[in-house]
Amino acid sequence: MVIIDFDNNNTDMKCQMAHLIKEAFPQSYGKMDVALKEVDECADENTILKVAIDDELSVLGWIGGRSEYDGNVWELHPLVVDKRCRGKKIGTKLVELFEKEVIKREGITIYLGSDDETNSTSLGGIDMYPDILEQIKNISNINNHPYEFYQKIGFKIVGICPDANGFGKPDIYMAKRVGKIT
Repeated sequence: MVIIDFDNNNTDMKCQMAHLIKEAFPQSYGKMDVALKEVDECADENTILKVAIDDELSVLGWIGGRSEYDGNVWELHPLVVDKRCRGKKIGTKLVELFEKEVIKREGITIYLGSDDETNSTSLGGIDMYPDILEQIKNISNINNHPYEFYQKIGFKIVGICPDANGFGKPDIYMAKRVGKIT
């Protein structure tokens, strides 16, 4: 496996990337035209977009992100790994490379939102407003939600938006400092 910069002229790569995001996040990108549009939106000149490929040029995963807050903060969106390749450190390697790119561009923090639209955490399916901070403090993973993957590589939960995707479907905000503080 190698990780390369996205080639916007490579339509096969773009279609493979769209197929992966469509399969990984069917609630948001369940139609191919929507998935292709997302790849295009991730591929402008103000973004980082890296693709993991194998020897046959098959896309194994990809990561994107854009600068915010005058370059101090970068949003990681998306991280997608082919379900057949999960657990093989591809996601970790993509994030590590993304972090290096952010540091090169003098970014300080990376953040992301990790939706729970399928009640995969203890935050899903409930009214969080009575005690949001207590719910975050006691979060548990019910069905292989990716927030634990991000925690293992140094991200912290920094907040949530309780009903981001409808009642009981929160977005879990996570962040990690990667750059130097001056």
